[in-house]
Amino acid sequence: MKVLFLYPNHKGNYMLPPAIGILSACLKRVGHTVGLFDTTQYASFDLDHRPAVDVDKSKADRLMAKPFEETEVLKEVEGDIYQDFEDKVNAFKPDLIALSATEDLWLPGIALLKHIEDKDILTLAGGVFPTFAPDLAISYPEIDMICKGEGEVAIVELCSRLAEGKSYDDVPNLWIKKDGGKVIENPLTMVDMDDNPLIDVSIFEEARYYRPMAGKVYKMFPVEIFRGCPYTCRYCNSPWQAALYKKEANSKFLRRKSFEKIEEELYFYKDEMQAEYLYFWSDTFFSWKRDDFYKFCDIYEGIKLPFWIQTRPETVKYDLFKKLKEIGCHRISFGVEHGNYEFRKKVLGRNVTNERIIEGLNTVYEVGIPFSVNNIIGFPGETSELAFETIELNREIPADDRNAYPFTPFHGIPLRDECDKLGYTTYGDIVESLVGSGSILDMPQFPKEKVKSLCKTFNLYVSFPKSRWPEIAMAEKNTPEGQKIYGDLKEEFNEKYLYKDADSNILNDPHYELPVGMGKMS
Repeated sequence: MKVLFLYPNHKGNYMLPPAIGILSACLKRVGHTVGLFDTTQYASFDLDHRPAVDVDKSKADRLMAKPFEETEVLKEVEGDIYQDFEDKVNAFKPDLIALSATEDLWLPGIALLKHIEDKDILTLAGGVFPTFAPDLAISYPEIDMICKGEGEVAIVELCSRLAEGKSYDDVPNLWIKKDGGKVIENPLTMVDMDDNPLIDVSIFEEARYYRPMAGKVYKMFPVEIFRGCPYTCRYCNSPWQAALYKKEANSKFLRRKSFEKIEEELYFYKDEMQAEYLYFWSDTFFSWKRDDFYKFCDIYEGIKLPFWIQTRPETVKYDLFKKLKEIGCHRISFGVEHGNYEFRKKVLGRNVTNERIIEGLNTVYEVGIPFSVNNIIGFPGETSELAFETIELNREIPADDRNAYPFTPFHGIPLRDECDKLGYTTYGDIVESLVGSGSILDMPQFPKEKVKSLCKTFNLYVSFPKSRWPEIAMAEKNTPEGQKIYGDLKEEFNEKYLYKDADSNILNDPHYELPVGMGKMS
């Protein structure tokens, strides 16, 4: 079989999609041929001929992202995505097109498939959106099948059946659309992570190996240790994922690879791919038992590459994070999300106090690992006043970077049900990319334009003294005067608070010291 993966993605979202690399390796292991059409390097993605959002600029405006040099390898591709996709299909001649898309990029993926619908090629869609909204995903006429849940076994079995001319109606994890609109819904099964081959990085263009991090571009690869998450945050799909597998597969979704498999993957990136940097794409890195964490550290001491993780403030313990620094942890992203304890506990399912958050992140600062903090604005039921409590909490955190995203009611997160009940979303609403566009929830007590303006000015409120807040409030306004004030404040922010040289020697010294001057901003 010839399988063409389709990966719709916006310019500037550089993270290499490991799921496609794993599925490609599984298919190649049994003799199938695999290709990929990836839109990441294109200058724009003009869905339905609407003006394209300049993702790089809008992201930098919102997050105050550190600038980086546009190297030749990251140079954007000029061209017509639709025509190039058609040309790729004509040249590759796939038997199956496999769409891998998150919900916010579902419609661009459908638009590409619609462009070549006259070629009558079998299509399969997979990922979190088809998993959590399978009936909606398979309702699109461009989709013949969806994969609900993990795809490694399903796609290999499907292709083997197709190659042999056998029926594939009973392949686990697949929903299959038949003539007349009938849909066959097969049972859910779970993958043994140790059975997977090493990720196939050869399927990607070389540019996809490189990614900016803290103002510098590295040759960077993803490492998978865990699948699933032990926490039950209501703005995340992990709780429903765990519930789905418990109900339909009688299995616990949270599990980790064997240490032998982890070690094999780490040395593959280090020795064969000549990696400069690694990132661990587990939902929460500290899903470890203590003894297992130290066993991982014993393995990683031989790797000697800087790495990035994401975790939660309540997982911080001094000895664990001191060990992280010793083995080369370069940066950490922490999910804080909201600044009001009662709101965070009751609405978001995060029962951790502000004092514990501040204590944990001060410990990380003391250990000396630079970190960023993730926040969300515009939850259902939130107010502007509550959002400012998130700003106030961030002013107490010695992060060297932070961001604020508008809340996104994706299918598969518990808060999506709340949005439906309140009338902010309805069945069939697809969450499109919110980069530069703000929230889709237009709440009377917290209009979406206010959510958007607070996301844009979030770092200004956190970083500048309160005597400047009236000025920042003017910068929120979408007027010529407001835009000028915002531009001036952003320039001042860059000069005072955006650390550009924190990583100058990281490749030579993965245990580098914290940059002078980093600390709380009052």
